[in-house]
Amino acid sequence: MTSGQATVPAPARPAADPGTGRDAILRAARRAFTQRPYAEVTIRGIAADAGVSPSLVVKHFGRKEELFNTVADFGPAAAELFDAPLGVLGRHMVVTLVNRRRELQSDPLLRVVFSLGNRDERSLLRDRFQEQVTDALTARLPGRERALRAELIAGHLLGLGATLSLHREGAGADATPEHIADLYAPALQSLIDRP
Repeated sequence: MTSGQATVPAPARPAADPGTGRDAILRAARRAFTQRPYAEVTIRGIAADAGVSPSLVVKHFGRKEELFNTVADFGPAAAELFDAPLGVLGRHMVVTLVNRRRELQSDPLLRVVFSLGNRDERSLLRDRFQEQVTDALTARLPGRERALRAELIAGHLLGLGATLSLHREGAGADATPEHIADLYAPALQSLIDRP
């Protein structure tokens, strides 16, 4: 770390799944809804992928529509990504994104890009992403062209997620989140700080 660079605390880790299978179900549902059209996704298939019973999926999330709505909710990920002072927000976003990817074994934002669902599902994901991620970031940014800068920052975050997914066993797999932030965060921070 260079002198004068603020230290960003590591994001708080979520409580471990206390044997309920909820986290495994969410991971399986994210995979299912981003890899297959909605009509082809079944509670039974999600349960099998998560290693739980279909009744446990229903107990935690209800019907398939309710589970889809949970998967399409970017609010919690955005709240965690944007939970830092503006002066260190770029670094915080990179460290948080990399840590969350490694903890969840999936990207908290990237599903908006890879959804293969029908037009209505893609529209819902895009609209939720716009509202919960891009618009929320726009509201935090000072200065001119806030909406454009927020869109570009969101694009950088999606690009980082796509790069880490593409190169799962590449150099980024061995790099610490802090080192990735050393290289990647300055571009984000310049968009945040622009007057």
